[in-house]
Amino acid sequence: MEGTRRVLVAADKFKGSLTAVQVAERVTAGLRRVVPDLEVEALPVADGGDGTVAAAVAAGFERHEVRVAGPLGDEVTAAFALRGRTAVVEMAEASGLQRLPEGVFAPLTASTYGSGELLRAALDEGARTIVFGVGGSATTDGGAGMLAALGARFLDADGVPVPPGGGGLASLASADLSGLDARLAEVELVLASDVDNPLTGPKGAPEVYGPQKGASPEDVRALDAALAHFAGVLEEAVGPRAAEFAEAPGAGAAGGIGYGALLLGARFRPGIEVMLDVLGFAPALARASLVITGEGSLDEQTLHGKAPAGVAAAARAADKEVVAVCGRLALAPQALGRAGIRRAYPLTDAEPDVARCIAEAGPILETVAESIARDFLT
Repeated sequence: MEGTRRVLVAADKFKGSLTAVQVAERVTAGLRRVVPDLEVEALPVADGGDGTVAAAVAAGFERHEVRVAGPLGDEVTAAFALRGRTAVVEMAEASGLQRLPEGVFAPLTASTYGSGELLRAALDEGARTIVFGVGGSATTDGGAGMLAALGARFLDADGVPVPPGGGGLASLASADLSGLDARLAEVELVLASDVDNPLTGPKGAPEVYGPQKGASPEDVRALDAALAHFAGVLEEAVGPRAAEFAEAPGAGAAGGIGYGALLLGARFRPGIEVMLDVLGFAPALARASLVITGEGSLDEQTLHGKAPAGVAAAARAADKEVVAVCGRLALAPQALGRAGIRRAYPLTDAEPDVARCIAEAGPILETVAESIARDFLT
């Protein structure tokens, strides 16, 4: 590809090793070792999960910090991003697994209350479009905590608020959404997620994602029943749309917070599509001759709505060549080709020791980027 002289680096994080911003920095450094005068544009990307706010800030949004409730109720400092009247809110900032103490899980009691507080903070700053990125949650409460933070009331048979978390919904007797923040009716709320699961059932939030959050088989059954009960009580309160939303794509995202967002009037869109729009990917793509995307593990999950697949699809539509960097590669060349990725460069090509790849991901990624430069830019 002689003549290629402008590269767009649009990669997601290498989870546990490098942020998306760091990936872009390391790739740029490696490319320029081989082609010193190379023009490189960095556009860190995310698919709605953890790292979404950081990607927005890297693209020029302003970072806003606020104290909110963490998944166990303790106060944490969480951030959202704002540019003009558009906010990017990441539920994992308030209610993510990273907010739990090391080795601690709370599948039955973790709450999304802080995510609702983050949404309220974005409203307070004047946001009129809110991209709500969901993923990486510690919670399986169907968004009940989030809705409560925004003014909903969930009471047991004695008229007392139900305990936090999905487990507490088993005692729910009545739901009242009339007190929801009136500003929500004037806002465009976009539910950005890389999963399209329904709320309950074999493909629902508890069954598919509960074990990742420490749920035992008994916990999974209890949570599935509690969320089904939650949807049933909400159907009595707000009508048949509550049942329809429970079956809708995205309802099961992030422990069912997608369901709560749909009740608020959110429109579901694949997270990477939304984020590429928000981050200004199209004009950056138009300026590029070669696109480098990637994430920590390129595997079957990548092909189902993850950031590299979204970047590659958009680039292929624009007839731009795409290569990928990753820590681990578990896709055959044919699968990469179908996704629009010409070639993938795993860290293990430069360093076979996986433990070293994780511990020294930055320097090794620079070495990998040198290989890309030699293969595609010289």
